[in-house]
Amino acid sequence: MAETAASARIRARLTTCEITRRENLTHDLFKIWIKPAQPFMFKPGQYCTIGVEGIERAYSIVSSPDEEEIELFIEVVPPPDGNLTPLLDELGVGAEMTLRPRAKGIFVLQPQFKHHILIGTVTGTVPYISILRKFLNDSEYPAPARNADPVARKDYRFHVLEGASYLDEFGYDEELARLANEHDFIEFYPSVSRPTEERNVGWQGAEGRINTLVEAYVEKLGIDPKETCIYACGHPQMIEDVGRRYADTDYTFLEERFWKEDD
Repeated sequence: MAETAASARIRARLTTCEITRRENLTHDLFKIWIKPAQPFMFKPGQYCTIGVEGIERAYSIVSSPDEEEIELFIEVVPPPDGNLTPLLDELGVGAEMTLRPRAKGIFVLQPQFKHHILIGTVTGTVPYISILRKFLNDSEYPAPARNADPVARKDYRFHVLEGASYLDEFGYDEELARLANEHDFIEFYPSVSRPTEERNVGWQGAEGRINTLVEAYVEKLGIDPKETCIYACGHPQMIEDVGRRYADTDYTFLEERFWKEDD
């Protein structure tokens, strides 16, 4: 079938990328590293849009902008709800995909705050990995906020709170635990919501849905709400619950709802 003028215009706005590495975590979670055919610029916390067979979806970027390749952490949504992820799950090293040339998203570090409470579920921790990698590798990041007093880099504090049903769904727990061990301004607090199931045998960390543990964690810190930004990324119900808990407070709340039923 001949390509229509409309589809030709769409394709002209796209570039391509190639999978250079793949790592499977579970039956429905995997990581891929892609190399764009053209230079690709983004801010930590933003997302890229990739496609296969004309189906496109946006995925937050794990890697720092300083890295040569784009790292993605993907959860497979099976048919009939899933459209793109089953196709991505079939791809291996060397496969080519489309890539929209511009990153998008406003779920980025808010530099006017000293304290950053980074809450995520499974793939929802992805933006935080990008932010932390950039912060540790670039002494000029983040740029000062406009119309706000600058915060000294030594005063920044990052608290990553991650929730998952099972411990094998923590895609970056080793990296986060290492960073927390190496830097006193980073804390990592993971929790599993189904601690009694066989898949979680050996788990010795926190238990319960992460959204139900946030308030006690934050209260224990004893930090100034006006100097704190609370971020939530991942499952919509988690985001909504955390948002409700901090709706009538002096904390600033920022959310990213990239998780969808039909991805």
